[in-house]
Amino acid sequence: MRIGMIGGGGVGQTLGAALIAKGHEVVIGIRNPSAEELAKPRAQAEPLAEWVAKTGGKVGTFAEAAASGEVVFNVTQGAHSLEALQAAGAANLSGKVLIDVANPLDFSAGMPPFLNPAFTGATSLGEQIQAAFPEAKVVKAFNTVAAAVMVTPGLIPGDHDLFVSGNDGAAKEAVKDIARGFGWTSFADLGDLVGARAQEAVLPVWVRLWMTGGTHLVNLKVVRA
Repeated sequence: MRIGMIGGGGVGQTLGAALIAKGHEVVIGIRNPSAEELAKPRAQAEPLAEWVAKTGGKVGTFAEAAASGEVVFNVTQGAHSLEALQAAGAANLSGKVLIDVANPLDFSAGMPPFLNPAFTGATSLGEQIQAAFPEAKVVKAFNTVAAAVMVTPGLIPGDHDLFVSGNDGAAKEAVKDIARGFGWTSFADLGDLVGARAQEAVLPVWVRLWMTGGTHLVNLKVVRA
């Protein structure tokens, strides 16, 4: 499968490398894929030039990555996701599964972060992306675990859940299939994309669990009577 990855930080590099290792073709999209930019270290990640050398993946513009992918991941910082996806181009996202991994966290007051008010209340980042790109099939997924756990859920012992929401049932199943390829076996399906409000609201809890437990290798499990 051809995958477009909008964003080249640690999450994008981790997901991209894991997908390439499973035989997929990945193009990471960034704002300015110049040689100088590819040589710079990125947020919690290595320079993209090194990532390309290690994985055989490609780097292009946001639009090039979106156009290349049969499935597109949004792994940008939540506050900048809509801008980056606009640069990717609505036509390049039309009809495609768009997996929204971003979280609208505000770090302006340091740690712990809080949810950006622009993406809370009777909305969410996932819903705003769907409204901005109505021809895309937005699925919120992978946003409630660390990047390493996204692609290797066995780093956390026992059974734990990957949360998923979206308006298109077939698109959600396609995302679950990608997740199963990483080893995920248990899903908490929160229904339509209104469920993204709950998924994004999990992040303050997740960050607090990380801070108090001393490890980012932590996740949640839904248990019902």
